[in-house]
Amino acid sequence: MSDKDQILEIFFKEYDKLKSEQAQRIGFRDNLLYVTLGLFATIISFAVSNTANYYALLVVPWICLILGWTYLVNHEKISAIGKYIRYKLIDKIKEHTGYNDLETLFGWEIAHRDDKHRQRRKVLQLMVDEITFVASGLIALGAFWFLVPKPPIGVTILSWIELLLLIVLGVETFIYADFGKKR
Repeated sequence: MSDKDQILEIFFKEYDKLKSEQAQRIGFRDNLLYVTLGLFATIISFAVSNTANYYALLVVPWICLILGWTYLVNHEKISAIGKYIRYKLIDKIKEHTGYNDLETLFGWEIAHRDDKHRQRRKVLQLMVDEITFVASGLIALGAFWFLVPKPPIGVTILSWIELLLLIVLGVETFIYADFGKKR
């Protein structure tokens, strides 16, 4: 086996490892939605079961922040892996082989980004992400403020910090929504 063939084999092994990591991250990211919804249901049912439990609503924004940030980081890594394959790895292989047909060299990496419904799907996914991880936390805060009109000052400060962090998460979620097409 020539040095050129060995390097190509390394590139293809790298591709396999990246796709494996990407698939694992996709599964983990997508399961975070179900975990989040389950936790919301549990906390909200506890909070509304007794007026003394309204403070439990302040846990919802923390769930939104922690799981939302974890979701966002995984989403970014999934996109980064795809971008690395499309720009770096394909270019390394092209340089090494002289092969220039991007449509057949890892074609799926480019083709799935080029369908006519991508923009709409990405906007809808952004809306789902914002509703799940930001709006639900904001609703829980609003409900808390409505149901507990005069909480202690420390709790009030905590709730305002939660609000600020939810806004930051909402902005970051928008920034990392990948609306790009083609390569």
